[in-house]
Amino acid sequence: MKDKNPAVVRTNVLRCVVGVGPKRRADALAREEPLEIRVRGRSIAVTMRTPGHDDELAAGFLFTEGMISRRQDVVGVGQCLESDAPENTLNVFLAPKVEVDFDRLTRHVFASSSCGVCGKASIESVHQHFPPVGAPASPPAGRGRQQFADGDAGAPRIRAAILAELPARMSSGQRAFARTGGLHAAAIFDAGGRMMVLREDVGRHNAVDKVIGHGFLKGKLPFTSHILAVSGRASFEIVQKALAARIPIICAISAPSSLAVEFARESGQTLVGFLRGRTMNIYSCPERLAW
Repeated sequence: MKDKNPAVVRTNVLRCVVGVGPKRRADALAREEPLEIRVRGRSIAVTMRTPGHDDELAAGFLFTEGMISRRQDVVGVGQCLESDAPENTLNVFLAPKVEVDFDRLTRHVFASSSCGVCGKASIESVHQHFPPVGAPASPPAGRGRQQFADGDAGAPRIRAAILAELPARMSSGQRAFARTGGLHAAAIFDAGGRMMVLREDVGRHNAVDKVIGHGFLKGKLPFTSHILAVSGRASFEIVQKALAARIPIICAISAPSSLAVEFARESGQTLVGFLRGRTMNIYSCPERLAW
């Protein structure tokens, strides 16, 4: 059944209570459909995603994969009318001067946690495209900003109390999750804890691509003074995508993976996990936080 929210599908289920019996009732499901991304007419990726903000997803994916680096690289994003499923096929139109290595794309150079590639090799391959943000230096007396060794813009020290508030602020924006219980969320916050953008998706990596793609298309990158918060766990890929956008702090409601922690430490990023209530685990670069 159709729903006004493109991220939601309505259906009927049998709701069962032990000792009472089943009753038929309406329910809402998170929509999941494939999205094919094409560049210059060639298919480069197919991802299972929740429809909505597909242009951000495509732009974020290309940016975090190192295919594009500036807003001017993208002329436009639109449905591919020649496809059998134009609503699930996007063409990303790049500026003529942008060079595309299609062979590298088909090999999908960045490894996921399931590919079996050595973790150290995976980190080194990413750093060839996105250098570490650098460890923060001690701020001068009376100042609240820190400079980064590699020349990234200064990033403020964040009060831990602000991080503790992020899950509730993110939850308030998860409207599709509130109805379905089946979507991940990613959000970008500024140093004061103000939520700039939140996106939901069945894929946690897609949600991150969407918020980064939003920043790319709006000309707001790099996010050098911002926080990425994710509703689930922090994987290597999520921390890698944050590095592409120069995000210095990543917060996860659940656990990080071992490779995510290793990557964050070598990339100079602050990685926070198990952010629940007023407690959190800090796995790397605690210098960015003020207590």
